[in-house]
Amino acid sequence: MGLQSKTKNLGLAELIAIALGGMVGGGIFTILGVSVSIIGNVTPVAIIIGGIIASLAAYSYVKLGLYYKDEGATYAFYKKTYPHKPFLASVIGWFVIFGYISTLALYAYTFSSYAISSTDFSGDIWIRKGIAIGIIGVFTAINLWSVNGMGKIEDIMVYTKLVLLSIISFVLMKHGETSFSNFIDTMAVDAEKSSVLNILIVASVTFVAFEGFQLVINAVNEMKNPDKNIPRAIYSAIVLAILIYVVIALGALFAIPAEKIIQNKEYALAAGAGEALGKLGSTLVIAGALLATSSAISGTVFGASRQLAAIADDGYFPEIVTKRKNKIPRNATLFMAVFASVLILIGGLELILEFGSVTFLLVSLLMAIANYKIKDKTQSSSVLTLLAIGGLTLGGLLILYYELKNQWQQMAAIVVLYILLAAGARFYSRRHKKKLS
Repeated sequence: MGLQSKTKNLGLAELIAIALGGMVGGGIFTILGVSVSIIGNVTPVAIIIGGIIASLAAYSYVKLGLYYKDEGATYAFYKKTYPHKPFLASVIGWFVIFGYISTLALYAYTFSSYAISSTDFSGDIWIRKGIAIGIIGVFTAINLWSVNGMGKIEDIMVYTKLVLLSIISFVLMKHGETSFSNFIDTMAVDAEKSSVLNILIVASVTFVAFEGFQLVINAVNEMKNPDKNIPRAIYSAIVLAILIYVVIALGALFAIPAEKIIQNKEYALAAGAGEALGKLGSTLVIAGALLATSSAISGTVFGASRQLAAIADDGYFPEIVTKRKNKIPRNATLFMAVFASVLILIGGLELILEFGSVTFLLVSLLMAIANYKIKDKTQSSSVLTLLAIGGLTLGGLLILYYELKNQWQQMAAIVVLYILLAAGARFYSRRHKKKLS
């Protein structure tokens, strides 16, 4: 019992921080530009719809997480629900891990972009890449150092960034040129112009900004009272993410002209704060962005490395990845860091992000289907699970429609990435099968 109390280091606050760290990582700033370009001031409504879809997706993750209690999470749930389909389990494992690696690379690159945005080095691509790799190294070291230490640092970063971004957004709303009545009038006009299809497309694209809540389940072996803390942490984190995204969107829409939001994308909030509050305002936004991306890096390294180690334990990744020290998956953590650094060096992060986005939605749909199959065992509601399946299917089709309409070359490249990863999964699944025989 004494040993157990020492190893179960993560309480509810740390688990919420891990989920929020994985979600609020800078993606909302990029999505904001896309959303405003399509539906204008109706953007906050689409964000809320996206959050509802994410909550439905989370329902199956929570139920499966409580039933299986496996740090392998997505991969483990599918493997155990469909025990006679090892290749498909391997494919899901590979897709999920490289989806996390892609978002890890993006978070680090976003961090470095903000870090040097107000310096003379802002246009130097190699300094930007060097800082991005360096910040991955910092949080890799923290994760290897101590689970408890990582949890406490994640707490500080996540809750500080939430307060900071909220204050900035409220100040922007107060000092912006747009009044509340004008904002509502413009929203009504934009709602009339925007079709239901466009609002749902934006909601589906916004869903990507909620990627990260499932990282909580990867920490099941290191958390206190998983039966209560898994659902509490995941649902609390999603609600907080919806609130902070809506507040950020309102702050931007009140203070910054729509065309500037569309043009500047992730830097729009910093630019708007600079105009409304001067240098102090832009400095605060940059600080908030650095905290947002830092906590996202830390949370993603923590959760995804545990999932990777669990997949490797089954023989679907190189055996060296399975090595642990003091229950910390050291080699899996280093694997994540190395491959994310390679992605940063070779570039193409926008493409990699889209791959991660499509993967997250696809895998969430598969989890809902798996949960429906064993709904009696997980004590799940048929209605909520079917709603999740329907919502995620619709969201996936709408994202594909949007991508094919606007960036079909990018979708073609994503298909090639899936083929390459499927080939790797096939190789290791066959190798595993031979060992068993």
